[in-house]
Amino acid sequence: MSTRRDDVMAALRDWSKPGRRADLLAAAWQAGETNISALAEAARVSRPTVYADLRSRGIDPDHRPKGKSVITNLSPLDIEGFTGVADRLEAEFDAALHRWRDEHPDADLEAARTEGMRLVGIMDTTNRYADVRDLLAREQIARAERDRLLHQVNLRWEALSTSATWLAAHHAYVVAVDEARIAIDMWHEHAEAALTRPFFCSSPRDEAAYQQIQEAGYPALEQPLADLDQTPAQTAEQLRANLDQAHEHRITLAAETLRFPQSISQ
Repeated sequence: MSTRRDDVMAALRDWSKPGRRADLLAAAWQAGETNISALAEAARVSRPTVYADLRSRGIDPDHRPKGKSVITNLSPLDIEGFTGVADRLEAEFDAALHRWRDEHPDADLEAARTEGMRLVGIMDTTNRYADVRDLLAREQIARAERDRLLHQVNLRWEALSTSATWLAAHHAYVVAVDEARIAIDMWHEHAEAALTRPFFCSSPRDEAAYQQIQEAGYPALEQPLADLDQTPAQTAEQLRANLDQAHEHRITLAAETLRFPQSISQ
């Protein structure tokens, strides 16, 4: 099934009308394709040309759009004394039920049983919520590091053009490529883990507890990684392919540069 990003990338590869290239590059960027090397390959232009075209359309290539799934509140949970921490569950439940009994000394057994079931719902929901929120937060941290290191690869390569110590700068570029590959794999691992533990409510009791969590200012978790238009494995494979393709081409160019001083010395 074709996505909007696939469509605009296909159109970009087929551009021919003068003046259309910058518009198509901007459309591809806004559709989610923020890899400069991939844009340059699709448009059959250089990376500096991509930067110039994007800026001509009011887009700053150094500030990539963020995903839609953003964990904005990572402060410890506290919903009626429940923190979601697994080894505190029983103690927190006992404390909450004890507080309720102190506040309702004349309550009968049925009322105590009803309150106990409500507290079980809060205990279970906060525990699952904390677990899923942690997985999503780790994915977002890994994603940010992945994007930072992929961008660092491009910066290291561009630095070669003006570096007085070319070999040292080239080594820094090679190291950056290796770090980016590791970061892609790390993100892939965290994204898969997040997708295998979706958050859901299986009863009205759970839904009530979840509503309490959101009313307390914690983010909704119903659609983890909703901004991904393909699987983490597919995204990681595409990122690695783009990185390796660009790196292979750059190594060929670097070999030409290294050959020049050798021919002079001979």
